[in-house]
Amino acid sequence: MNMNRIQSKLQEDKKLLSIYFTAGYPKLDDTVAIIESLEKSGVDMIEIGLPFSDPLADGPTIQASSTAALKNGMTTAKLFDQIKDIRKSVEIPLIIMGYFNPVLQYGVEAFCAKCEEIGIDGLILPDLPLAEYEEHYKAIFEQHNLVNVFLITPQTSDARIKQIDAASNGFIYMVSSASTTGRTSGFGEEQLNYFERIGSLNLKNPQIVGFGIKDEETFNQATSKAKGAIIGSAFIKHLTEEGTGNIDGFVKKIRK
Repeated sequence: MNMNRIQSKLQEDKKLLSIYFTAGYPKLDDTVAIIESLEKSGVDMIEIGLPFSDPLADGPTIQASSTAALKNGMTTAKLFDQIKDIRKSVEIPLIIMGYFNPVLQYGVEAFCAKCEEIGIDGLILPDLPLAEYEEHYKAIFEQHNLVNVFLITPQTSDARIKQIDAASNGFIYMVSSASTTGRTSGFGEEQLNYFERIGSLNLKNPQIVGFGIKDEETFNQATSKAKGAIIGSAFIKHLTEEGTGNIDGFVKKIRK
């Protein structure tokens, strides 16, 4: 596997800021403008959310954006069409995050081939089990130079985390708490202990923390031990309130 953009980015000597948004929200055709604005604002990686009708792990903010995006007419085919020329204007890593069902419906091989053709670097599919991935899909992902990103939570055992680390070739998505996204304010002792525990496992893959990061303070807390942090709900709220206009202002508040 050639080094892809995610792997190169992880080697940079800084804490990474990744932003998640839902494709097709606030408006159906906002996708490319949001991606381009995020890159110009100095974001390191972008997670493009593929909306799904039954989003199990998402908090109310992301769920609402997903429902709105589907109402707007967002589909897998539509997303691929919107971003087919994205590599003419954007260089940073792009990851599609979604549920496995739409990928399966599209055809895993076809989906991965399309990602490679467009220049997508990785996938985050929270409901694709590790064993299933290794047995049926790992070879396809690797053939198309896609990094598959697994999630761990405070409940994940050390043994399981080590299995995930062994199967990963990019970063590990470290869910900061057991609750759904977008609800917590600041990190408590329990979460900070969890960051410490994962830090002490000496994993080969860097970790990027998601869930509950919304401002400079939580970004700094999350990245004190980890390589980077992901902001989703707080950015969706920003898009809901301000549209796609002041993305730069949002990013500057997180990383002054």
